[in-house]
Amino acid sequence: MSDDQLWLDEESGPLVRPYAMVHGRTRPARPELDVATQLLTSWSGADRSGISVEHEEILRLCVRPMSIAEVAAHLDTPIVVAKVLVSDLIDRGDLVTDKASRQAQRPNRQLLEAVLEGVRRL
Repeated sequence: MSDDQLWLDEESGPLVRPYAMVHGRTRPARPELDVATQLLTSWSGADRSGISVEHEEILRLCVRPMSIAEVAAHLDTPIVVAKVLVSDLIDRGDLVTDKASRQAQRPNRQLLEAVLEGVRRL
């Protein structure tokens, strides 16, 4: 029996449950993360010791920008598990997000209303 077969039971699914991957944590340290938050591996965090296989996989996946939803799909885990793992990597400096740039690029409501009003006048 191969190693892959040892960790998968056809009837019950993976033998390592999602809560075990995150040591029972159910809330990410960064509640501002949402499913569309884009992630990118930061090469500034050179020390990769002490991280799990799932953390390593996230770092490999995020060499190109990827959303938390995509990470969860690739890992075949619930979104909350992906968020907890991603939070760990952000706190270590191994991942960066686009959150600050997305907030800076949001137009304000008054500007949008003024544009809409201008279009209506046409």
